[in-house]
Amino acid sequence: MLISVIITVRNEERDMPDLLDSLVVQEPPIEIIVVDANSDDRTREIVREYSKTYDFVKLYRRGGTRGVGRNYGVKKAEGELLAFIDGDEIVNPFWAQEMRESAKEYDIVAGKTVQIGYHAFEKLERVELYYRGYDVTYPSCNLLYHRNLFKKIKGFDPWFMTAEDIDLNFRAVRAGGKIGYNPNAIVYHRTRGSFYGFFKQAFWNGFGRKQLTMKHGKLWSNYSLTKMLDHSIDLWYMIRMIPALLGYVSCKFFGTRPGESDKPM
Repeated sequence: MLISVIITVRNEERDMPDLLDSLVVQEPPIEIIVVDANSDDRTREIVREYSKTYDFVKLYRRGGTRGVGRNYGVKKAEGELLAFIDGDEIVNPFWAQEMRESAKEYDIVAGKTVQIGYHAFEKLERVELYYRGYDVTYPSCNLLYHRNLFKKIKGFDPWFMTAEDIDLNFRAVRAGGKIGYNPNAIVYHRTRGSFYGFFKQAFWNGFGRKQLTMKHGKLWSNYSLTKMLDHSIDLWYMIRMIPALLGYVSCKFFGTRPGESDKPM
């Protein structure tokens, strides 16, 4: 089946060539949908150059949250399989083959994401949230959905600043979707290149986690304390908690009301 790879980007001039080089060699059939959120660098120019050589590379422009951009990309996509990755990644040569194989069995396929960059940032792990036995925190930097399920749950909720992928997975499982994990579907994701970027990411991750509770109610019972304690808790893990808590509290007091997930894509 055709895989439509949907990528939302903004100012990814440095990373786009590596990402596109790794995608154009994937097992066909594949199409690459790049949705640019008003970059002010050479991102769009780079994508246009690739589209001249590869007719399955397509560029669109749409501002807004990542949910807005990804929903827009889905509307432009033709594939039955919808894959989401980020602009600062490099994809393993067998990624599409592995994703396609797992999609025969599962409604949603999560691949393995390998962090590359500053060593202390590489070791930091996500905090898993489980719902009906599934880890719904698999990130949309390496995630595939069958189109029929994506449409059934009406896509990403554009209200979310972050955690839009957790919300999507949560609603998908609630609708009966099954998530499968394929450790051989690998992408290499660059960690933040500066302390400012690291703290900013942690802040918005905390903001997104509070958005989840605003929309879905208390979710703490769905976190596994055992798995949280299994993580490598070091100085950087604790430092990350400070801006994350600030983001959480900021959303609590200043966040707007939840969006309506039942709106059409």
